[in-house]
Amino acid sequence: MSIRRAALAGSWYPPTPDALGAEVDGHLAPAASECRGEVRAIVAPHAGLMYSGPVAAYAYSLLSGRRYDVAVLVGPSHFVGFDGVAVYGRGAFETPLGRVPVLEPCAAALALASPIVREHPGAHVREHSLEMQLPFLQRVLPGTPIVPLVMGYQTRETILDLAAALASVLAGREALLVASTDLSHYQDAATAARLDGRVIDFVRALDPEGLLAALEAFPRHACGGGPLVSVMHAARGLGADAARILRYADSGDVSGDKTAVVGYLAAALGRFEA
Repeated sequence: MSIRRAALAGSWYPPTPDALGAEVDGHLAPAASECRGEVRAIVAPHAGLMYSGPVAAYAYSLLSGRRYDVAVLVGPSHFVGFDGVAVYGRGAFETPLGRVPVLEPCAAALALASPIVREHPGAHVREHSLEMQLPFLQRVLPGTPIVPLVMGYQTRETILDLAAALASVLAGREALLVASTDLSHYQDAATAARLDGRVIDFVRALDPEGLLAALEAFPRHACGGGPLVSVMHAARGLGADAARILRYADSGDVSGDKTAVVGYLAAALGRFEA
């Protein structure tokens, strides 16, 4: 079995099962919220657990008690430049909480659905955008398999091709989409809130076309803007007709330094009851 080993245990999050579980649970407890209806996708950040965990918890708390056949994780590549989307097609991802299996038939179907989706194990070795989602998934959706997708160069063609492949392959499945993104980086808090507010407005309106145009004009709005647009498009194709903004914060809320912050967003996309 091909195992993607944890790259950040002991640095970005605790290295032992008990300590990691306790920290994740500590973030989830105050974030508990109700959402009646179908959750097709969530948006969650991917910084160190102490920084972005309090925000990510608001997205993951909505999933407690729900059931999905697969969680498809879509994040940006921070370390390896490449065209298209790297799928980790077999085996499992490992964290201190255990191994999360890859749903291999679903991964293979995505690769067949689009030539831009192909195996590139090297893109996953150090990448944190997906790894930081796993402890929350293991806590709220234990046993749910994943399909890990890392997007390389965030071109319009790649973003839209991936969206179409996701909507096609996941139709008829009980699938959860996870868009992994942080928002603006290293602005003062007031500037970050203004920049991040544009992204939040497009997410709230479930308007991936508008968000893509904004990101093309100013890519620094979000490091995972491309994955976010793909997930928004795919979620709409799978029946989502509304979005809920669950939480926004910045790294300065934890560090106390508001001069150079990273913005974090938690949101849900789906069909919600009033």
